[in-house]
Amino acid sequence: MENSTQIVSFVLTAYGNIGRLKYLYFTIIFLWYLLIFVANAVLIVVIYMDRRLHEPMYLFLCSLFVNEIYGSTSLYPCLLSQMFSDTHEVSLTNCLLQIFCLQTSASIEYCNLAAMAYDRYVSICYPLHYNVIMTTGRVCAIILLVWIYSFVKSTFVLSFNFHFTLCGNVIDKVFCDLQLVSKLACSVSTLNSLLDLVFGIVTIGLPLIPISFSYLKILIVCFQTSKQTKQKAISTCTPQIISLLNLSCGCFFEMFQSRFNVAYIPNTLRIILSVYLIICQPVLSPIMYGLNLSKIRNACKGFLLHRK
Repeated sequence: MENSTQIVSFVLTAYGNIGRLKYLYFTIIFLWYLLIFVANAVLIVVIYMDRRLHEPMYLFLCSLFVNEIYGSTSLYPCLLSQMFSDTHEVSLTNCLLQIFCLQTSASIEYCNLAAMAYDRYVSICYPLHYNVIMTTGRVCAIILLVWIYSFVKSTFVLSFNFHFTLCGNVIDKVFCDLQLVSKLACSVSTLNSLLDLVFGIVTIGLPLIPISFSYLKILIVCFQTSKQTKQKAISTCTPQIISLLNLSCGCFFEMFQSRFNVAYIPNTLRIILSVYLIICQPVLSPIMYGLNLSKIRNACKGFLLHRK
């Protein structure tokens, strides 16, 4: 029986034998990653350079764009390197690091959307007190808390899930997955299953509380105010709601595949669903906010065309 000290690498079996298609896959993945990096980086630079965008909502968006780059970088370089690998092995250290980054990125995404929902709640429900409540210092403190909370939580998740003995090193995915690694344990206790449930609730359920509260309050205000206020609320909240729904769908696909037997699903579809979140969310965010919000759209035009 192998123990945890003997497992030095994991084998990612979902790649299969892709033959010459690896060149096509490599090109597509590289261009997609380049699109994600450039789109989010441009918006980060635009928000940083344009003082008119140094407002709470845009600072939260800047944090969101940074996280899109962070989360994508934890996956795409690994995918690119595996395209030309014959064994599709990943070291134990790199596997743990990838799991940590993906867990952290998902948590930051949810918490950031919660902070943005609260910002919209204050803006729409308490417009006269908005500048007093959402000061720059408070916004920066919220963003810092989001990142620290996510990093600390992910550290606890890994520490609780990697104290057991492993009896295998084969992962049926194109990246390292915490649940599939946990299933390689020689014995899984009820405590581990309970902790898995708790960490899932903390990651997804906890941020959903302020999100649900904020949008419920906004909805109530919309029914009680003028048509102009309704339109403002809809235009500012729609991108966040779409991002939340897309994020939740991605997390659902991921959790469903990791926890249940999905052998009946075609391999290609399983791979797409497993990386759906990292494929769509990092591109959806700059599209929804960069194109939908007029201030950012105009600032991008000025930045790219060198106009003041």
